[in-house]
Parts: sequence; structure tokens; C-alpha cells
Amino acid sequence: MSEIRVGPAGWSYPDWDGVVYPSPRPRGFDCLRHISRFFDLVEINSTFYRPVEPSTASSWVRRVSANPRFLFTAKLWQGFTHRPAKPHAAEERRFKEGLRPIAEAGRLACVLVQFPHSFRPSPETRAHLASLAERFGDTPLAVELRRADWASPETIAWLKEKKIAFCNLDQPMIGRGGGATIAPTAHVTAPHAYVRLHGRNRDAWFDEKAGRDDRYDYLYDPAEVEEWVGRIRSMAASAEQIHVIANNHFRGKAVVNALMIRAMLQGEAVDAPQGLAERYSSLAPFARAGEQGRLF
Repeated sequence: MSEIRVGPAGWSYPDWDGVVYPSPRPRGFDCLRHISRFFDLVEINSTFYRPVEPSTASSWVRRVSANPRFLFTAKLWQGFTHRPAKPHAAEERRFKEGLRPIAEAGRLACVLVQFPHSFRPSPETRAHLASLAERFGDTPLAVELRRADWASPETIAWLKEKKIAFCNLDQPMIGRGGGATIAPTAHVTAPHAYVRLHGRNRDAWFDEKAGRDDRYDYLYDPAEVEEWVGRIRSMAASAEQIHVIANNHFRGKAVVNALMIRAMLQGEAVDAPQGLAERYSSLAPFARAGEQGRLF
């Protein structure tokens, strides 16, 4: 049977205070430890902006030690995906060294190679993708390709050959033809599968004036979540592990939807941070009342 893990993208957001985290935070409160009490997966976003220091990664491992099932996924540094013309040899060494403590602890599920919408199929981009697969092939990889013209039989076959997970996306549907955003899929191209939910805030998705919070300000309703639960269950027939990440992080909405997914998959209510179901009423049917959820 497939092991399915669910969690949010990142855990360090000031706008989660008073929503996911207490406000003010008690002395010694640890956001990552808090998240690891409700989920068994989190995506590391900070590695997209800079390689992590090994000491920091070691600290993350210690802070989730109470949850033996807990795993990390990590986004590849953006220079490899958004500035591919340079070799970035020093950054490659730093990226690998930074994640080593997580990998050695058996806590690294995979590395996510996230490309922008402007990354379109061509001989050059396919060669670059093959180069990254070779350079980072010691770690399970997932690749996020956002344009519809990547969703071809040739791409899927190549990913299966390389055992790289195709990142199944939920994102605003924009554009036409090959340049449109990829519609929801349920591809399994490796022993591990990846799902990533960005939200559907269409108006802000490509708005240059919109901030990051605007783009990811979206709460999936239960019917929309249930559609993805169906896809996840279908993927479980052929994937050994499935990593499901909610990236609609604004005001803790990723946590709400990730908890919904967990509850639907398990067929029972789950623990939730105190007060979250009161703030987001759509979570209430999926959140278990009781002391286990009262963490502050």
C-alpha cells in the first residue's frame, strides 16, 4: 500500500500568528515542532532562495524527532531553475551539503525542481532538465512543469525512465494551447509521487503588482479538496509514496486544506491547531475536538 503524507509548504509565516500559531507566542514556542504534531510532511521553501546551512538542517531534524513518520521535501535553489545559463557549481555543493543532515537522518523525501511558467519545451530546456537529473540524481526528484505543452507522452515517458516524479498541480487555469497552465493531473512517473496545491487565485497569479500573499490567498472548499483526494487515491495504486503539499499559505489556509485532505483520506476527523476550525468554519466537520488539539 502507498504511504501518503500530507503537509504545508513552509512553516515560517508571520501571518500565521493568531491563526495557526498562538499570538503572542509563548516562550520557547517552536513553529516547526508545532507543525510536526499535526502533519508528517513539510516542504522546505527557504532552500529555493538560498542553500541551507548544515547546522540549521540538523536543528530541523532534532525539532521533529517526536514524530517518527515526519519527512521533509526541499525546493531546489532557484538559480538552477530560473537562471540556467550559469553552472552554479559552488551553489550545487552548498545545496547538497546543507541537506546532508536531513538525508542522513532518513528524513529527506525528495527534492522539488520547480520551473517557472516561462520554461517551455525545447531542445535546450530538455537538455537542462536532463543535466539537473544527472547532477542531483542521488536524491529522489520531483519536477514542477507549469505549462500545458510539457504534459506530453514524451515528457511522461522520459520522467518514468529517469524515475523522476511529475508534480501534479492545482493552479489557476490561464491561457490557451500549449502555453496554458497545466490542468490537474494524477501522473505517477516514479516510486514517489508529488501533488502541489497552489490555490486558484486567477486574478493575481500573473499580476506583477500582486504580492506573494495575494497569489496564494485561496481556500479550497471541501468539494474541491474531495476531487484531489480522489486523484490521490487513484495514484496510490501505483506509487510507493505520495507527497501532498498545500502551498496556499496565506493566513494558514494551507494548513486548513492539508488537514481536510488528511481527514478525508483517513475517513475520520483529525486534530487541528486550537481555534483554527472556529476561524475557518469549513474545517469544523474535519477537526476533532479535544485536548490533543489544544497545543497552546
